[in-house]
Amino acid sequence: MSVQERKQRERAERERLILATARELAEQQGWDAVTTRRLAERIEYSQPVLYSHFRGKREIIGAVALEGATEMAAALRAATSAADGPRARVAALARTYLDFAARNPAVYDALFQLDGGLAFAQEDTPEPLKDAFAALLESLAEVAGDDVHPGVFTETFWAALHGLATLARAGRLPPEYMEQRLELLVDRLAML
Repeated sequence: MSVQERKQRERAERERLILATARELAEQQGWDAVTTRRLAERIEYSQPVLYSHFRGKREIIGAVALEGATEMAAALRAATSAADGPRARVAALARTYLDFAARNPAVYDALFQLDGGLAFAQEDTPEPLKDAFAALLESLAEVAGDDVHPGVFTETFWAALHGLATLARAGRLPPEYMEQRLELLVDRLAML
């Protein structure tokens, strides 16, 4: 291994450490607790080293969001591929989405609530975000209906899931009715 390869590997490892530490801190104490100073202390590198990877917290949030999008897409595809039939796929997709949001609140916030400097629904949208949307579209396009644009239907279904995830997390919805909400969403919106 050349010196250059070793340096690249060490840089990639430091970057993974920064992101893992930021995620851990955000999951434990919220994104307000994630500062470059605290991250530098926790990873035992100086702030200038941290800034050599990310220009600041916004870029860290964006990087966590991209990781989260990749993880979400994989979880959605795994759940829907194990389901038999359109209704089962849509129900699995909805449950998996809400479960991901509940289990990874800081990542979910990085994806959909915070400014990570990422473009959504544009030509320059990063591939992990496009792929996460594609993971939704793959199951929802087949139930959109003949006269409904599959992308618009997916956006609407996603918006409903996001609303459920956000309201449930904020304690605005009684948790004992979540299964009924999912059934209504799947049966009425997807008309299955």
